[in-house]
Amino acid sequence: MYEPIRTKSVHTMVADSDFPHRTREEELDIQLAGHLSALLALTDEIRLAAGDAELDAAARALAAQVERLRGGQPARSSVAAAVHEPHVAALHQRAHALAGRALVVAASRADTSAAILAAQRMEYHASAGRLVAA
Repeated sequence: MYEPIRTKSVHTMVADSDFPHRTREEELDIQLAGHLSALLALTDEIRLAAGDAELDAAARALAAQVERLRGGQPARSSVAAAVHEPHVAALHQRAHALAGRALVVAASRADTSAAILAAQRMEYHASAGRLVAA
């Protein structure tokens, strides 16, 4: 009735190969470093626009976390854009969302220092976004 399968299953072929695999922890490290790097880039952009001393400290802390996760210095942006209020408010919204994503990944990998930093950044960008929009 049915002809027997003569080839190996695709699933066994992949499992038997020498394909390099990352662990879940390594994948989460990469993902967290990416979110924090993007947040660092936004922080640098807002810092150029607003010049807040708290943003300087936040940029240093974010750079330290990215360096810890990636094992090297993060790439820093020196973007100088024309700044106006709606632009800054949108940057704060984007930074708040990125900090939220970083918080979720940090919590799933049980990285307390990154989770605390992400939560602080969320709180800062939420309040700063409301002040700019008002």
